[in-house]
Amino acid sequence: MLAIALALGSSLCWGVADFVGGVQSRKLPLVGVLLVSQAIGLVGLLVLVAVRGTAPPELSRLLPAIGAGLGGIAALALFYRALAIGTMSIVAPISATGVVVPVVVGIAIGDRPAAIQVVGIVAATIGVVLASREHSEGDVTPADSSRSVILALCAAVGFGTFFVGLRASARADVAWALVAARATGVLALAAVAWISHVHLSRVRQALGPLAVMGILDLGANGLYAIASRHGPLSVVAVAASLYPLATVLLARVVLGERVRRVQEVGIAAALTGVVLIAAG
Repeated sequence: MLAIALALGSSLCWGVADFVGGVQSRKLPLVGVLLVSQAIGLVGLLVLVAVRGTAPPELSRLLPAIGAGLGGIAALALFYRALAIGTMSIVAPISATGVVVPVVVGIAIGDRPAAIQVVGIVAATIGVVLASREHSEGDVTPADSSRSVILALCAAVGFGTFFVGLRASARADVAWALVAARATGVLALAAVAWISHVHLSRVRQALGPLAVMGILDLGANGLYAIASRHGPLSVVAVAASLYPLATVLLARVVLGERVRRVQEVGIAAALTGVVLIAAG
């Protein structure tokens, strides 16, 4: 039950952070949004490990986290771009289908979820798929809608890879695994910003929202990493991947995006899946 609670907490943090990131990516350079928000989270992590005073594990133990950092930041860039050009209520649920990756890996390495949890996993996965079945509306053109779906699917694969890699290194040390993943992502973003001559002057006006993004994303990663140490990967990853529920709700309330009946069915199925997973 603790693992499920932590994973759900991480999904809430991710959902809110993604909404803020999607809004900011519509107004500011994507690389700048990612670099500043991720760097803020990295500073928080470095303070944490400095206070703990624990030496990092061997580099070989952190290699999965480094790979997760590269995959995760690439996925996040694709995801935020999709949020910026598409309909959030469509993009967010599609990105959550990346849960298939850690579920398959978890079962392959020996995770054996209870029968009721298997039903919950299926219900939650079906829920996020149904939630994505909506036609674009408003200012989103058909071309942008199609591109956003493709970007979201690519992001889903990256997020699934991130889940697997982070969990592998978290077994050695959660905090250092997060540092390795985040530092890798920040360095990659800094290199892209330097090569593409991105100016961060416009980003300064949004330091508040970007700081919120960084803190929420950091908290989500930490909660997920801890949850993965206390429960089966196949169950924890699904619960953590319910972040679209928060993003869709905020998009509906704040941006006025309509949620059609098929999405409502998907959200209900996803919530039912959470209950069944927790009941196991």
